[in-house]
Amino acid sequence: MMPVDRIAIDIARQQLRTYRAGAELQCYAVSTARNGAGEMMDSERTPRGAHEIAEKIGGECAPNTVFVARRPTGELYDAELAARHPGRDWILTRILWLAGRDHGYNSGGERDTRARYIYIHGTPDTTPLGQPGSRGCIRMRNADIIELFDAVSVGTEVDIVE
Repeated sequence: MMPVDRIAIDIARQQLRTYRAGAELQCYAVSTARNGAGEMMDSERTPRGAHEIAEKIGGECAPNTVFVARRPTGELYDAELAARHPGRDWILTRILWLAGRDHGYNSGGERDTRARYIYIHGTPDTTPLGQPGSRGCIRMRNADIIELFDAVSVGTEVDIVE
């Protein structure tokens, strides 16, 4: 995929679109927060507004690498691992850590996207996409997050709308 200069996430449509110089490049199905949209700390909601990619994590990792606290655990996700850890919130393959750009709305204090650890990240291929289900993050298929990860840079704009 060509380099991306902007990402738009539509919570209502459960879609992530990529753009370069105003032209749409790609559209992906995603899953945002099951609790809906919101900016408050501990709300488990997807924050709205202007964001940017603050950090890219996992570029050297294999697909299905399991992350905890943004660190690879040494595990690769599979059905056996899932059966041993039911209910675990799987963060897989790659992480794009978001930071808010609207001070007082999604940056700073109790409304800070980065301090809330909001990511765009991979999820098990069995996770339903196209419907809300996360704890605030934006979940993507592993193949899709690899493609996106390789096309963006730290500082790429991410706009999240309801």
